[in-house]
Amino acid sequence: MKLTKQYPVEDAFIDINSINEGVLGTIGTTPLVKLNHVFKDAKFQLFGKLEMFNPGGSIKDRSAFNIIKNAIFRGDIQANSTIIESSSGNLGIGLAQTCAFLGLRFICVVDPKTTKQNINILKAYGAEVDLVTKPDPITGDFLPVRIDRVKFLLSSIPNSFWCNQYANVNNASAHHQTMHEIVTSLNGKLDYLFCSTSSCGTLRGCAEYIRSNNLSTKIIAVDAKGSVIFGDKRAKRLLPGHGAARVPELFQPGLEDAYIHVSDLECVVGCRHLLRWEAILAGGSSGGVISAIAKKRADIPEGATCAAILCDRGERYLDTVYSDSWVEKHFGTLNVTLLN
Repeated sequence: MKLTKQYPVEDAFIDINSINEGVLGTIGTTPLVKLNHVFKDAKFQLFGKLEMFNPGGSIKDRSAFNIIKNAIFRGDIQANSTIIESSSGNLGIGLAQTCAFLGLRFICVVDPKTTKQNINILKAYGAEVDLVTKPDPITGDFLPVRIDRVKFLLSSIPNSFWCNQYANVNNASAHHQTMHEIVTSLNGKLDYLFCSTSSCGTLRGCAEYIRSNNLSTKIIAVDAKGSVIFGDKRAKRLLPGHGAARVPELFQPGLEDAYIHVSDLECVVGCRHLLRWEAILAGGSSGGVISAIAKKRADIPEGATCAAILCDRGERYLDTVYSDSWVEKHFGTLNVTLLN
């Protein structure tokens, strides 16, 4: 794909003094709401962390801003730098937002599974979209090809910076604040945290906060069936942004107290269940988290306090998770009452 530079170098700017102002200053401090209806007669309390309230629509706004901000402070990014990342959606959108505010050129490497809506959002922010079209011949996955493309762009574009979400510790450290917000809102009482996994930034950041503050909170990691993070056999996955085709560098054994695998269908059921009973239109991984809680429900002690991180907006899944025709094509008739 031919790349067209959106921002001339002479128009680029980075004002470090105002980096925490404007729209970027609204990232974080998202609502934590009690979910009273999603599980009938539950003997535990469940709260949802609504990360779709971030300005770019997902929890990845936190990671994107933290990665770019710290790279600027280190001197790795200057006003004429080109930011490059591989993303299927949310992190790319978060980076596009941050780069647009700071006047930085951004190239997002995507694959055919990236939705048309996400590509349009990236372009609206001024990002350049670089599409890889053929999967890796060995694994059949697009991620290795996307990473190879990123490395090629890095070698061919002077003063370029790779965010590398799967290995960048500033992805994880952004979620020390996420965890702090949850624990503070609950006055320090949190028995279980359910969070989905992909780059493992959220998982690692929350685990680091729990351990550094000597909390007794148990983390239940929710991974996609067909993802290799917790040793499952690699398989085709329909929903982007949940699970991974390779184990991320950020992952460390033991970050989680337990893990639960959920299928694409279980993500769909969980999403529609959450919408039906709580009027929360959330993305695919959030449905996976809800289905994982349903699986774990019998093991959660009476009176326990649980939190679920709901990562992104459901509007980006209207053509998939919330489309009856798409669901019927892939799974047949859907019964959304399965969780109660």
